[in-house]
Amino acid sequence: MMTRRFFLNSGVAALTFLSLAGRMGFARAAAQAFEVTHTEEEWKKILNADQFAVLRKAATERPGSSPLLNEHRRGTFGCAGCQLDLFDSTTKFESGTGWPSFWKPLDNAVLSDKDTSYGMIRTAVNCRRCGGHLGHVFDDGPKPTGLRYCMNGTAMTFKPIAA
Repeated sequence: MMTRRFFLNSGVAALTFLSLAGRMGFARAAAQAFEVTHTEEEWKKILNADQFAVLRKAATERPGSSPLLNEHRRGTFGCAGCQLDLFDSTTKFESGTGWPSFWKPLDNAVLSDKDTSYGMIRTAVNCRRCGGHLGHVFDDGPKPTGLRYCMNGTAMTFKPIAA
């Protein structure tokens, strides 16, 4: 018999499955062979708690919480997990989303993966060298690419260019 409780329980089950399937997609990406690898315990020693949650568990930092959001000097944004250079500061723009945004990564810096967590279909962006979760890419960015790489600032470092 189709009752309201049946539909509610079915909806909860479907959302749970979608969330787990999305996380399993990240786990598949994290299980790939990368140049830089560590055990979970080693990552916990290398990264602070926020970095570990984002880079290794695909969490998202609170919008507006990263100091890199307001970083406007000339330089390079890199992976906090392995220090691979990811984005040149000339590709950073103000998206108004609360996360550092870029319209293009450096060549051979990032990988993308389908993310179906939370009942959404998005494209996750990971570091090419260590597989760390950086954020997501969307197709609502500025020219010339039309892309918005919406990155977690805690997943990145910044190296300014000396004047």
